[in-house]
Amino acid sequence: MNDRDTIVREAFGDEAAIEAAVRLPGGASRETWALDVSTPGGGRHELILRLDSPGAAPEAGAGLAAEARLMRAAAGAGVPVPRIIACGETYILMTRVPGETIPRKILRDDAYAAARPRLARQCGQALAAIHRMPLSALQPPAPPDERQAEPQDPLLQWREVLDQLGEPHPVFELALRRLAATRPRGRRHTVVHGDFRNGNLIVGPEGIRAVLDWELAHAGDPLEDLGWLCVKAWRFGSPLPVGGFGGYSDLVHAYEEAGGQAVDRDALRWWETFGVLKWGVICVMQTMRHLRGGARSVELAAIGRRVCENEWDLLRLLRERPEHPLPGVRW
Repeated sequence: MNDRDTIVREAFGDEAAIEAAVRLPGGASRETWALDVSTPGGGRHELILRLDSPGAAPEAGAGLAAEARLMRAAAGAGVPVPRIIACGETYILMTRVPGETIPRKILRDDAYAAARPRLARQCGQALAAIHRMPLSALQPPAPPDERQAEPQDPLLQWREVLDQLGEPHPVFELALRRLAATRPRGRRHTVVHGDFRNGNLIVGPEGIRAVLDWELAHAGDPLEDLGWLCVKAWRFGSPLPVGGFGGYSDLVHAYEEAGGQAVDRDALRWWETFGVLKWGVICVMQTMRHLRGGARSVELAAIGRRVCENEWDLLRLLRERPEHPLPGVRW
């Protein structure tokens, strides 16, 4: 009996059977399977199973048990997420939510034409719900002497990453200095999804059906999530600044109306710029994995061309007003 069979039978009983299993693409150290499961009496269940691959190095971010805990807390806060059926340290079994995740289809196919004008507002509502989640959802309770009073400084974190890469990138250095000099005043700390963007949403003809990929969740400034959603890379060629499907005002107004704190437009611009910097450094990291032999991959090598795109985007953000300016921004 393989791991899939064991997990399914523990969740649904010994008579449960996997009728179909298809491995989905993506993930070097984790496997994702689409399963069709039958149970006695004619029951049928469409599921997703995520597994740690045997012997693979763990991915950065939360483990699968921690990710399942986050998703349950998200559901309790009103965030649309797949329902967790069962979980352990090395797996999550959840419902399979129908819909599309490929951004270019979401932004271009006629099937999602009615959804597109709604998506920026729905993102604002979902993010307000995420930022209401209790910080305790991020990790089990820790002894007082092990708790950190403040989250890690994101600028310092990515400065250190860039330094460790050992490559000169003057535009990234300029952006780090400008961001350090214009840092917004401290805000409250909330759960931050960490990768909320077009591509990590399941979308149907009516709009967002589920928010995926919680492994990078952490404590931080909630505007980090809003800024990341507005990064140009996640527009996939569209001129619209929020995920390629909407405008800043739709996102901000929906976020505030749904209970998120008032959004400072200058701070949002700061976090969007930070997001472009962060993605640019990640592109360098991915390319170095290939060039230095850590993981030979045409895909990783191709990401190298994204570095200069992010450098250009940063120069425009630092020097010019945006094409879709936020009211009152003094950048």
